Amino acid sequence: MSMMTTMTDILLTPYDTADYLDSPERIAAYLEAVLAEDDPALVAHAFEAVARARGLARGEVQAGASHLAAVMDLLHRLGLRMSVAPLGVS
Repeated sequence: MSMMTTMTDILLTPYDTADYLDSPERIAAYLEAVLAEDDPALVAHAFEAVARARGLARGEVQAGASHLAAVMDLLHRLGLRMSVAPLGVS
């Protein structure tokens, strides 16, 4: 008798990054990694995950997405990039 696992034997659950963003340190590390990609759309998506993790309304993040892209563009043209750290950490 074969002990093969079939797709019907595997239970998959949806992955949500927000489930793992449970501390300011983890959130900061996640946002730092995303900001390093220099992709405004990816950064906006990351902020949505952080908002879900913290229980903020989606609209609060979406309203700032276009401003974020403009700030990132300006910083890029100045040869700079954004950085994130938990409050109280310098």
